[in-house]
Amino acid sequence: MPLNRRKFLKKSAVTGAGVALAGAAVAPSAEAAAVTGRGKPKPKRYSLTVLGTTDLHGHVFNWDYFKDAEYQDAAGNAQGLARISTLVNAVRKEKGRDNTLLLDAGDTIQGTPLTYYYAKVDPITAKGGPVHPMAQAMNAIGYDAVALGNHEFNYGIETLRKFEQQCRFPLLGANALDAKTLKPAFPPYFIKRFHVKGAPPVKVAVLGLTNPGIAIWDKAYVQGKLVFPGLEEQAAKWVPKLRSMGADVVVVSAHSGSSGTSSYGDQLPYVENSAALVAQQVPGIDAILVGHAHVEIPELKVTNAKTGRTVVLSEPLAYAERLSLFDFELVFEKGRWTVESVAASVRNTNTVTDDPKITKLLKDEHDVVVAYVNQVVGTATETLTTVDARYKDAPIIDLINKVQEDVVRAALAGTEYASLPVLSQASPFSRTSEIPAGDVTIRDLSSLYVYDNTLVAKLLTGAQVRAYLEFSAEYFVRTAAGAPVEVEKLTNAGNRPDYNYDYVSGLTYDIDIAQAAGSRIKNLSYDGVALDDAQQFVFAVNNYRANGGGAFPHVASAKELWAESTEIRTRIAEWVTAKGSLDPKEFASVDWKLTREGTPVF
Repeated sequence: MPLNRRKFLKKSAVTGAGVALAGAAVAPSAEAAAVTGRGKPKPKRYSLTVLGTTDLHGHVFNWDYFKDAEYQDAAGNAQGLARISTLVNAVRKEKGRDNTLLLDAGDTIQGTPLTYYYAKVDPITAKGGPVHPMAQAMNAIGYDAVALGNHEFNYGIETLRKFEQQCRFPLLGANALDAKTLKPAFPPYFIKRFHVKGAPPVKVAVLGLTNPGIAIWDKAYVQGKLVFPGLEEQAAKWVPKLRSMGADVVVVSAHSGSSGTSSYGDQLPYVENSAALVAQQVPGIDAILVGHAHVEIPELKVTNAKTGRTVVLSEPLAYAERLSLFDFELVFEKGRWTVESVAASVRNTNTVTDDPKITKLLKDEHDVVVAYVNQVVGTATETLTTVDARYKDAPIIDLINKVQEDVVRAALAGTEYASLPVLSQASPFSRTSEIPAGDVTIRDLSSLYVYDNTLVAKLLTGAQVRAYLEFSAEYFVRTAAGAPVEVEKLTNAGNRPDYNYDYVSGLTYDIDIAQAAGSRIKNLSYDGVALDDAQQFVFAVNNYRANGGGAFPHVASAKELWAESTEIRTRIAEWVTAKGSLDPKEFASVDWKLTREGTPVF
């Protein structure tokens, strides 16, 4: 049954704690006491395997809804919980069903048309609404606990709470606190007992930690309701409590990468990717399931600075492409269980096929969404693609900006800001998006805008726009005039992702990549005249960027003129539907180009 949140909160308010306590598991495979020839008993031993996934992002099947085909990539990866289910079944058979624990580190209910459909089109929050496909799949597979990810908040707290009710496992978030009481708004931890024949049970505690960046990225939903302190701080509070409650093993499920960096600069006093810092700073942790960063880390060993003990971290690849395994060996000596060793590894979902139980369970939901995304909403006069959109002004990105400009102009009509010029930002999210010539479907347009961002209008000055563009231009690798240009080595300087590079429409400018970062924007003009630093502009920007995502200067602190909750991808579909025809002549223009000392690169 789903965890009763009201009972949990009532208990936590009294005790300052709160626990989702699972039924004890019997572990017949544990080694019982044996006696040596001299009559001295050998210490009892127990083997436990903790399995983990993360950043599933709504991937139930190995299916690409944007391409309407089986998922494929150059590395031969496979995706989906149906594959994970097969791997989990194999590990449970191999290790013993009662010797395993299955966890996830968050970002579950956002990321594919499947999750969008059941949040917005046929929402789980409607009276008599459906059960979320991710809840159905994860319940069927038998997850024990799941940490909250930042994308859990993308559809608002009501959707998240409904999803929580539908899950037969707790959603953990020790650092997701009620803004008024500063008490946990979700269960901080989960404890499960594993019975061992002839010995006391092994108590395994799982502490769930989410990402502080939620306060920025989903500010519209959480401000004044929830706060998200740092992972290190909250782990330091909760781990000793779990140990004092008799936990023999402490595992952290953390929706936080291991790099120690933050995408939001100094806007928050908390580190975004702090899993390794938690391991280093907080004594008493045996292993950490890492999430959020979408990288594969089979095993990372971190030494705790206070105890000298090794903490083992593992991050399985996102989208259900990998399953992490933590293999624990415990020994019972001097009246207590002690972790003797931990080894982490990953298993690849491309080595197995879908579990038919999951296929059967969710075929109807999948088929409904496939039909939805294949609806034709217009026609295109020519093929539009993002293939070279990172380094050339591409019409397909101009389409996003045109839609955003039109929506914001209409929203501000009749206000005091109606006469101000409107600029817009957009990023080349995908390197493979294509809107084909001919019929245009919802999936074509959704592949162009893969995130569930919404639109905000901010007020910026010319000087602020200039600084914004300079920051964006740091995306390019400095390349001397005359040096050979390799497009694959031209972008992502400092490991900046594509989604943190912005076009800005409504202006013309050059980006001189021969210059040092901070001095690259040249010939910046508005309406054919050099930009006036004092001029005011309305800036159409997605909510991620408006709230500080990517740490672009000025925009987060700028005055907000308007905002809405309709997704930008929906606005694009509405725009194309209303037009009927998608013709680049109506929205495309070359506003910027890469140069080196005044000479165009392309």
